[in-house]
Amino acid sequence: MAFSTYPCNPDAQEGARNVYRYLAALSGRGIVTGQHTKTMGLEELYHIERVTGQRPALLGFELLSYSPNINYMDTDQECMDEVMGNYGTLRRAWEWAEQKGLITFTWHWFSPLSGHGKSFFAQNTGFDARKALQEGTAEHRAFVSDLDCMAGILRPFRDRGVPILWRPFHEAEGNWFWWGAGVIGSENAKALYRFMYQRFTAVHHLDNLLWVWNSPRSEDYPGDDTVDFISRDMYPAPHTHTAQEEKLAELQRIADKPALIGETGTVPSADALEKAKAQWAGYMTWCGDFCLTENFTSNEELNRMYRHPWAVTKEKLPILY
Repeated sequence: MAFSTYPCNPDAQEGARNVYRYLAALSGRGIVTGQHTKTMGLEELYHIERVTGQRPALLGFELLSYSPNINYMDTDQECMDEVMGNYGTLRRAWEWAEQKGLITFTWHWFSPLSGHGKSFFAQNTGFDARKALQEGTAEHRAFVSDLDCMAGILRPFRDRGVPILWRPFHEAEGNWFWWGAGVIGSENAKALYRFMYQRFTAVHHLDNLLWVWNSPRSEDYPGDDTVDFISRDMYPAPHTHTAQEEKLAELQRIADKPALIGETGTVPSADALEKAKAQWAGYMTWCGDFCLTENFTSNEELNRMYRHPWAVTKEKLPILY
């Protein structure tokens, strides 16, 4: 499958263009190894290095504690532990950028206006995402305010030419997050995504971002003009390691874009990927027990992935920015 040689943003920075072209060309020839983190300790990164002697080429960083509207007055200990553990992790992203590693951001976005506890979950907020796009509403003002705040957080990366794989409104096909909830949840998430794209590019000029859409349903797709990569999240049964060819085919029917495994609970099989010449450009294993224990991926399987010729680790990654 031939992909565009240029990102959807015509003003994309050189580093972003380089990363896009590299991943597009890698599809069907290899896969970028990736790992999500959400704490200052980067326990997952060091676990992988300890077990395999290699490092992932792509590190995922969490932005949940950077949400402007966390309700500290009405929360629980689980939420506070997660928020406090995430504080300051952008410093780690900067350190990874200095090493020229690939970066992706996940934003579990606490409700912009109301909610309690982990208010990125729809059940914990009464925020009506439909009104977020209706000018003159309190929801719209709060939504835009949060967007502008996040743009300010991302701007220093742009100023230093650091490309970011930006995966907003993830798992848009589900109703568990506020952006996908309701009777028109996925349709609304698509509109929210397009609004963010326009504001981040036309107003804030965040030309270092590569835009990753995260849903396996064609009716959710926001359009080629706002998407660089199609992706989906998947959590196979523990110790199930395949090329995920069927799930890839479903994505490829949506758009002619490079495909990513946005989140996975188990690493794919490098042997199966190579045999199928599967066009996954990269994957990202989720954090915590999904990486730090052998409950989902054994150390043997982790080594098999990271030492396989098909896998691009940090040590194999060319300097792209």
